[in-house]
Amino acid sequence: MSTPGASATATMKLKQNINPILLCLINFVILVYTILTYIPFYLICGSRQARSNQLKAKPVNRQPNAAYRSINSLYGLASVLYPGCDTLDKVFKYAEIKFKEKRLLGTREVLIEEDEVQPNGKIFKKVILGDYNWMSYEEVYVRAFNFGNGLRVLGQKPKTNIAIFCETRAEWMIAAQACFMYNFQLVTLYATLGGPAIVHGLNETEVTNIITSKELLQTKLKEIVSLVPQLRHIITVDGKPTTWSEFPKGVIVHTMAAVQALGAKSNSVNTPENRPTPSDIAVIMYTSGSTGLPKGVMISHSNIIAGITGMAERIPGLGEEDVYIGYLPLAHVLELSAELVCLSHGCRIGYSSPQTLADQSTKIKRGSKGDTSMLKPTLMAAVPEIMDRIYKNVMNKVNEMSSFQRNLFILAYNYKMEQLSKGYCTPLCDRFIFRKVRSLLGGNIRVLLCGGAPLSATTQRFMNICFCCPVGQGYGLTESAGAGTITEVWDYNTGRVGAPLVCCEIKLKNWEEGGYFNTDKPHPRGEILIGGPNVTMGYYKNDAKTNADFFEDEHGQRWLCTGDIGEFDPDGCLKIIDRKKDLVKLQAGEYVSLGKVEAALKNLPLIDNICAYANSYHSYVIGFVVPNQKELTELARQKELRGTWEEICNSPEMEKEVLKVLSEAAVSAGLEKFEIPVKIRLSPDPWTPETGLVTDAFKLKRKELKTHYQEDIERMYGGK
Repeated sequence: MSTPGASATATMKLKQNINPILLCLINFVILVYTILTYIPFYLICGSRQARSNQLKAKPVNRQPNAAYRSINSLYGLASVLYPGCDTLDKVFKYAEIKFKEKRLLGTREVLIEEDEVQPNGKIFKKVILGDYNWMSYEEVYVRAFNFGNGLRVLGQKPKTNIAIFCETRAEWMIAAQACFMYNFQLVTLYATLGGPAIVHGLNETEVTNIITSKELLQTKLKEIVSLVPQLRHIITVDGKPTTWSEFPKGVIVHTMAAVQALGAKSNSVNTPENRPTPSDIAVIMYTSGSTGLPKGVMISHSNIIAGITGMAERIPGLGEEDVYIGYLPLAHVLELSAELVCLSHGCRIGYSSPQTLADQSTKIKRGSKGDTSMLKPTLMAAVPEIMDRIYKNVMNKVNEMSSFQRNLFILAYNYKMEQLSKGYCTPLCDRFIFRKVRSLLGGNIRVLLCGGAPLSATTQRFMNICFCCPVGQGYGLTESAGAGTITEVWDYNTGRVGAPLVCCEIKLKNWEEGGYFNTDKPHPRGEILIGGPNVTMGYYKNDAKTNADFFEDEHGQRWLCTGDIGEFDPDGCLKIIDRKKDLVKLQAGEYVSLGKVEAALKNLPLIDNICAYANSYHSYVIGFVVPNQKELTELARQKELRGTWEEICNSPEMEKEVLKVLSEAAVSAGLEKFEIPVKIRLSPDPWTPETGLVTDAFKLKRKELKTHYQEDIERMYGGK
């Protein structure tokens, strides 16, 4: 596989506005500099080109439906990190013995919390945070052991369910490790789920105990406790709640510290009884429910260990010097897997939140430091939505620079893009031009892992250039324990998700309706099937769905039918090119990939988010758009349109103006005429997990969006 062609690189370059003669002079200086530094840079950096071209995976035989395996696992799939550590409690015990006094989990102390009135009258909570306080591997192990023993005293039995409904924090991981030790089946629920989804998960799993925080207890659980009749104990991780009297009879509220003290006092042997086996359920992970009520995925100890074994193999040099920042929901398989990878390799994990991540984050008081500035992480995971936001924010700041600064940045950006496409690094640009941008994430990031949804080539290349580190795009599902593929850190190609991990194999299945076949030329295409020890046990109490999505082959290996459409490059790397559920047949018979339309338009400065919509009763595509407030307000000013933000978004004139921009971008992106939205609705309100219109990974909830915009759909299709 060759690196992206010159045309692909050219389309991602930034436009510059420099005197042509001066530009020629600058380009001549750059050329001389490149020639003079070629040999030393080659010796210092080496060329990624040769490694990028290496074969990374290949089919196990010559049949069209053959499975692809990593070249490092052609003769057998990996399933364990360390010999004899076949359950998660054994993995943590191994790490505790090896890294005993090393720091493991860190949390910042809240020094000051105050209300700040905004110019529009709204009140935002702002905080000043102190240094990170750390717990060692040994401390975390003891706290987890005591907490698990305390839960046992409260009546929790092995192989029974216990729920955690909590924000990402150190106590979440301690509670999880306690459950792994004592063979309690941990039911995970997103902290942003709505009431009906929470009730569904708790009642379906018949939990009697739930672990939560004071805030979630007061804001979400208090209203629904009466709808969960089997609930007996609520454990709050962060101290005593403000009120105790508002809960139904029979429900007792404890603090985590009290349960740990109970466990420490209890007469118990040093090793929990009924320790788990590899096939026992470790987690019942409720998905974010992008297509309806969330489903509980049963993930065994062996599934998780196989998955993190595959992931760890793709991060070179992983060890005690690494620092990971945890801020994504731990109820998401990407974050849980990433933290377990770090825990098992001696890394530190410092906790954060999207509201306190950077100095400019919404909850950080102006002048004080965000979490990345304090922690200076070397490893970070992100979903595309967060990376897209960083890209747009930085580019907005670039546009606000003076002409000299802006052109200097653009020249360096385009030069580095050219060098990356050839496989070379640019230490001087990194040090003098991109250091300030890099400092937004602490300045020490060496690997950024992106998963949860496809990342655009433009954003990926931007992160490569400005943050001076590889972006490992990953592909996996909750149903595959998060594992599937991850790009090699030295592979700077865009638009791909990498080769299969060493723990699994991938094959492509023909999908006739969509026109994808594993015999297609030049590259095989089809529905992605993942097989291996990481493929999970199925859906909790849902045999019909399990039988539809999973199967076992003649060798007893489990396979997952993902519903995603992929294509293998000659070097064995996978591209995600479509999704079955996103493909809509228009009235005239053309097929439209909604995801493809959204990907082509989402990175426009004018667009914060977009959802394309179509159905078989009509002949054209429409769209719901969350516009960027700054960009749309400026466009309205240019068109001499005044009004409130809501009035601007509701203006038919502004809809037409935005549609012009979208149409031009769609043509430039190569969309077919029938794929381009004909009508749009501008939404003044952003889509957040709290609105229920996107998942915690910011994937679109199409069903909920359709319901939310039903009147607009009827209007745009001529019904009203």
